[in-house]
Amino acid sequence: MPKIAAFPKGFIKQLVSGEMSIYQWIDLATELKIDGLEFYNDFADVKDPLNWPKIRKAVEETGMVIPMMCASPDFTIPEPEGRAREVEKEIASIRMSAELGAKYCRVLSGQRRKNITREEGLNYVVQSIEACLPEAEKLGITLILENHYKDDFWTEPEFAQMMDVFVELVGRIDSKWFGVNFDPSNAIAAGEEPLELLEKVKDRVVTMHASDRYLANGTIEDLRAQEGGTAGYVSFFKHGVIGKGLNDYDAIFTTLKSVGFDGWISIEDGVDGMEQMHESAEFLKKKVKEHWG
Repeated sequence: MPKIAAFPKGFIKQLVSGEMSIYQWIDLATELKIDGLEFYNDFADVKDPLNWPKIRKAVEETGMVIPMMCASPDFTIPEPEGRAREVEKEIASIRMSAELGAKYCRVLSGQRRKNITREEGLNYVVQSIEACLPEAEKLGITLILENHYKDDFWTEPEFAQMMDVFVELVGRIDSKWFGVNFDPSNAIAAGEEPLELLEKVKDRVVTMHASDRYLANGTIEDLRAQEGGTAGYVSFFKHGVIGKGLNDYDAIFTTLKSVGFDGWISIEDGVDGMEQMHESAEFLKKKVKEHWG
């Protein structure tokens, strides 16, 4: 049966800046009564490797584990030296993942730069991910490629945001240490149908981000027009309580169950507070029990 984790979407900037400690987040998340906590490789408290054993112990003493590491490598930098630096950063994240007890570490394609072609971008990303795979295999870490929208600290959307590019990219990497982290809300952000994407990659999905999104105003076309050139997300594309947005979780879970999925489902929610995340956690617990019970 799938297990449920949580990612502190609503606190990520405070955790990166150090304004909030990882131990404060652990205390808050304990109340969710879930199975694990997804980490981000740029949290201030994880920058020092000497902190890792203490952090891992603090999580595991609650009965939870750290199953997944969220990293955001930018593999579409045109200069080889720039991509090499991103590979080294990802390898460092893989090593951090292993030390914290995680089994999965996210990879991304990179930003959708206007000065590279589709084929150039695909080649850059495939070469970069393949350069990370030996270390991942050595440490027992599966690299998970997310159908992503845009990192909080990027100025441009994801290179492989659109379904055709993402599916081709996944198809070019053949390794048991590589899989998909499916995020249905990011497919909506691309103006595409989450279930159509899931059908194309369902056999490669090993983890999932659970969230729900809605447009506070405007249209997907407005989102397209405003998403480039500034850091982070467009303000009117909102996170909401899971089960109350645009995603059909019964259909998503039916598809995942049909291919034997039993991986981690990480809540990417709580932007408007912990009450929202509690509601989302309870919804997911109920739905997982209904579909896998």
